[in-house]
Amino acid sequence: MARQRLPRPIFDYIDGGADDEVSLRRNARAFADYELVPDVLNDVSEIRTETRLFGQPSRWPLLLSPTGLTRMFHDHAELAVGRAAARHGLIYSLSTMGTTPLEDFARAFGGPKVFQIYIFKDRGLTAEFITRCKEAGFHGLMLTVDTPVAGNRERDRASGLALPPKLTLKSLLSFALHPTWSLPALTGSKFDLANVSHKVDALAAGPMSLFDYIGAQFDPSIGWRDVEWLANEWGGPFAIKGVMTPEDARRSIASGATGVMISNHGGRQLDGAPAPVDQIAAVREAVGDAPDVICDGGVRRGSDVVKALALGATACSIGRPYLYGLAAGGEAGVDRALTLLNAEFERTLRLAGINDIASVSRRHVRR
Repeated sequence: MARQRLPRPIFDYIDGGADDEVSLRRNARAFADYELVPDVLNDVSEIRTETRLFGQPSRWPLLLSPTGLTRMFHDHAELAVGRAAARHGLIYSLSTMGTTPLEDFARAFGGPKVFQIYIFKDRGLTAEFITRCKEAGFHGLMLTVDTPVAGNRERDRASGLALPPKLTLKSLLSFALHPTWSLPALTGSKFDLANVSHKVDALAAGPMSLFDYIGAQFDPSIGWRDVEWLANEWGGPFAIKGVMTPEDARRSIASGATGVMISNHGGRQLDGAPAPVDQIAAVREAVGDAPDVICDGGVRRGSDVVKALALGATACSIGRPYLYGLAAGGEAGVDRALTLLNAEFERTLRLAGINDIASVSRRHVRR
């Protein structure tokens, strides 16, 4: 449905990855390399799925990942996703590159919320975000570290995708054939990277390439001392997103993080990077039992979450699945996507003879 309702350049932005999209495809396919080994004759008439992430309750071990430019997919943008997440008792992470001001989102969204942050070249902007998040009542921070430069997203290059979306000769027909998307997007409220435009008005001179914008703002020089600074400034639950190795996971915790998100940015940065699910066991062994270990990328079934838990994850996070729902049907589409995933998750637990996610262990999965 998302493919049908979005102009091709916009759908490709959700759906695409870097270079040959090897990691993009591998992220989802890797889950099929793991078999679930069920128990039998356990009472599964009631199951316990509650957990805690970033110190906050979650109805089941799923997190909604931060995604930028959300208004490109539906006019109600992050607020629609947040309302659906709250209804399902899940934590939502708002992106720095979101299209809703973090203060507006915090006022509208009553559930547990996390803010995804970058360490910019302008450290003052990063410090300002920390202060704004504290004042708005965000419960945790998520630092993305796998974007020293923008990945080579060839679908976006081919389509000429720009900020804000604009008509080109190449994309004109696709936009014209999708008036239910095009009219609100092109005639509605101004498209804005709402949390950064006041300080870095990237769009003031008109449309610009995604690659130019990202390249101008991200800092390839950041290191572990910057992580320590951020952890001290924030002083609360804090995860590093983009960790892929046991060594970096250990260093993350030593630098002040309370958790790590194993992620290759949905296959949108380094093509050929491992699938996150394949890194869970080694990362969990490296950091011990206490920190949150979140598997970010490739989840397409509720059963994938059970496999990740068995390998040692605290939870999984999703981006594309809820964006497909948002594009297909707005808030109702996100709600539908989350409902399907939850039903699959609970059904898998029952079929595997598991009545409490706390009892999921390595014996329930094998490669």
